[in-house]
Amino acid sequence: MGILTAFALAAAIQSGTPTLPAQTDIDASGPAGPLRGTLLAPAPNGVPVILIVPGSGPIDRNGNGPGLRTSTYKLLAEGLSTRGVATVRIDKRGMNGSASAVPDADAVTIDDYANDVHSWVAAIRKRTGASCVWVSGHSEGGLVALVAGQNSSDICGLILIATPGRPLGEVIREQLQSNLADARMLDNALSVLDVLEAGQRVDASRIDPALMPLFRPQVQGLLMSELSVDPARLIATYNKPVLIMQGQRDVQVKPRDAKRLKYADPHAELILLPDTNHFLKAVIGGESSEKSPSNINADLPLENNVIDAIHDFVKNAPNNR
Repeated sequence: MGILTAFALAAAIQSGTPTLPAQTDIDASGPAGPLRGTLLAPAPNGVPVILIVPGSGPIDRNGNGPGLRTSTYKLLAEGLSTRGVATVRIDKRGMNGSASAVPDADAVTIDDYANDVHSWVAAIRKRTGASCVWVSGHSEGGLVALVAGQNSSDICGLILIATPGRPLGEVIREQLQSNLADARMLDNALSVLDVLEAGQRVDASRIDPALMPLFRPQVQGLLMSELSVDPARLIATYNKPVLIMQGQRDVQVKPRDAKRLKYADPHAELILLPDTNHFLKAVIGGESSEKSPSNINADLPLENNVIDAIHDFVKNAPNNR
């Protein structure tokens, strides 16, 4: 902390004036219109800044979407602000506040999302004066963070939360085999996945209607781009600080994914959270579904160690700037 910053804080304490975090809107340049997000920054400037990249599907900047009310990203931002860490949480291109950024939210690849991260990093640095920005990705957002991190000197490091450590095809196959009891439907799903992994699209007539949410033609471009990514290979070539955070009761991404990432990058910090689900909430009783009470109740807090772990990582990282 600089001398002037310390003096300002001391003066505020002596005068009884609290240094409350300021929440404001922030924009970044998108392909056809602005990308929009929320900056939550403790006063004064000069604190670490984390960009929170959302997971898959129509999830908003707070971590909520159809059938999902976790507010995980909002809770992350609010918790970190109390520890002197600023955050920017964002709406993805074509969705919610960023609806005008592109004409079609589905016409996207993982490289497009990575380019949006670069745009956000530039906007955040300009707005806050930070010399670099931490990028935190949740689930699919972790894959985006890994891709973006390959080509940016302005990213301080990565925080990978519930991020697949295996090629996505392996993860999806595991999920399908665990959740589809209908053998005919499972065979259809696996055959569609095989074709997409080969870089070819699948006509809707060849997809079981029940599988459309996962494989509908409009999202096949994004899915094919993600199927080509091996996250362990990406993290192995990354030379900045990385925190890997994984819930041990996650039914979407498994602890072995986090361990594979750690194996590929021995210098990364790995934190396994016991009795914690995909959205960093403590598991209630014997719940095993991601549509469990902890995923539809935004009032439930994050697991107790999450905020401290992220704060300590960004504050103590070797290249914290």
